[in-house]
Amino acid sequence: MLIPSINNSLDELIGLLSQLSEEEYSEPCFELSGSSIGEHTRHIVEMFQCLNRNYDSGIVNYDKRERNVLIETNTDFAIQMILDVKNGISKDNKNIELQQIIDGNVVHIQSNYYRELLYNLEHCIHHQALIKVAILKCENIAVDDNFGVARSTIEYRKQCAQ
Repeated sequence: MLIPSINNSLDELIGLLSQLSEEEYSEPCFELSGSSIGEHTRHIVEMFQCLNRNYDSGIVNYDKRERNVLIETNTDFAIQMILDVKNGISKDNKNIELQQIIDGNVVHIQSNYYRELLYNLEHCIHHQALIKVAILKCENIAVDDNFGVARSTIEYRKQCAQ
């Protein structure tokens, strides 16, 4: 169920990016504290890429992302990178060590691949919610009501509607 949910969120993002001009995609947005839709998309993509790239070693440090400007400025390239992520996430679960420097100290945390996929899904949805704020100022862009909404919130809303 996890992989289909990730694919669904990434497909929603592709659908949105397909509607944007390069200018709309890369323009700094006041509502996003000066960042762009492209920057948020790059962040989503590179978190998944980081996990996938470090799967074999089993050591993941999300701070060591590539920060590829092309992902944040070119919608076609971003879509291709999202498709690459989708094609690369179906892997067996295994132990993963997270590494991060916090306040000058290296922190090591044990996790596993599926837990990190879940983290990346929730992280993706969070950034999609931010992207949705920026999209609201773009005319003629269709965005699903559930874009950027946590799956648990969607389920809760369905229960309340019954």
